[in-house]
Amino acid sequence: MEFDRKQYLDKLISKMNNGRVKIITGIRRSGKSYLLFELFVRYLHEQGVSDGQIISLALDELPNAKYRNPMELDRYVREKIKDKAKRYYILIDEIQFVSEIPNPYLPDASDKITFIDVLLGLMKIPNADVYVTGSSSKMLSSDVLTQFRDRGDEIRVYPLSFAEFYESYKGDSRNAWPDYYTYGGMPAAVSLETHEEKSRYLKNLFERTYLRDVVERYRIQNETPVLDDLLNIVASAIGSLTNPTKLSNTFLSEKQIRINAATIERYLGYFQDAFLLYKSSRYDVKGKKYLRTPMKYYFTDVGLRNARLGFRQQEENHIMENVLYCDMIRRGYDVDVGMIEQNLKTEEGKKIRKQLEVDFVVNRGNERLYIQSALTVADPEKRQQEIASLLRIPDSFAKIVVVRDYIKPWRDENGILYVGIEQFLLDEGLLR
Repeated sequence: MEFDRKQYLDKLISKMNNGRVKIITGIRRSGKSYLLFELFVRYLHEQGVSDGQIISLALDELPNAKYRNPMELDRYVREKIKDKAKRYYILIDEIQFVSEIPNPYLPDASDKITFIDVLLGLMKIPNADVYVTGSSSKMLSSDVLTQFRDRGDEIRVYPLSFAEFYESYKGDSRNAWPDYYTYGGMPAAVSLETHEEKSRYLKNLFERTYLRDVVERYRIQNETPVLDDLLNIVASAIGSLTNPTKLSNTFLSEKQIRINAATIERYLGYFQDAFLLYKSSRYDVKGKKYLRTPMKYYFTDVGLRNARLGFRQQEENHIMENVLYCDMIRRGYDVDVGMIEQNLKTEEGKKIRKQLEVDFVVNRGNERLYIQSALTVADPEKRQQEIASLLRIPDSFAKIVVVRDYIKPWRDENGILYVGIEQFLLDEGLLR
């Protein structure tokens, strides 16, 4: 099954020949190689670029093992650039396979040559345009972009959005949303047909790819069961406020394992660096400040989350929230969990403070949105409960309630927009 990944292809095209290295990052198996070697190469051909001008190399393939040496890789690419009058497009897949070696020209063993040196050298060639992908435990965007500073452009690739999924959906359209919130948008999983095939694929991704990557990158020994348990606990609690101390207490009470909060925070950071989890900070809307704790964690793909739990916890309200978070991140927004304080009086006249939650405070430049996720607001009392926090926000930015049901979008007397989850995910124009 083919997916056009237009959002990412357009980004690549817009950054062509800008003198910077294009770094395609994202969770493994999200379609980065397909984007670069299939879709982008097809575009280059359509623009009249010949095969001789495209220098492509997949470093995870055994015949190319020689080029995992940075000196050999540099030599190979430079030898392919033969005509100074032509522009060459250098496409390197799985750049993290390049080893770090001592500089053979210097006696100081601490002087190392890495793929960073290779890429920085190639980008200085006037008629070369450089693109790389990387996603394993040895090459994460924070590592690379830090070293490139202002000389690299990151294109983050995500699993299929619901809009991409829906566009290629072959079954009854009424089943598209249930299928998506169950199995997610990993391209290979979407292409499979049965529950057994999808489940096996997603579970294997966790065990053989993501967990292995984290263990190898950080040289974690004898702690794989703890990583397993931590992922299960976080997967069970998506949409719930938590923090490392609370998770530490959960380990002690449920697993009888003592693991301190600092270690848990470090492990969660590993999963974030591997693009497996997102952390959403808590923001005091009235006080206009961030609160260090608690926070929420979301999975990059809900299918991976569901497979992690054996498809046993299918709470649609929490899964909806996870999908909404990921879709807003994909659209380029910064997303926080909002909090509004409400001052109340008890029947005895005692003043108390109550914290109301805004599911998402969404920002992009000068644009801001407040989004509440709810299964339904058909009951008037339930609707008032869902919008209580939105009514207390002291500004005029757009406020949206996203519900599970397919409804005709409408606004209430407070200007709050109500829309169904499928419409919201399929029509980005709703936010304008």
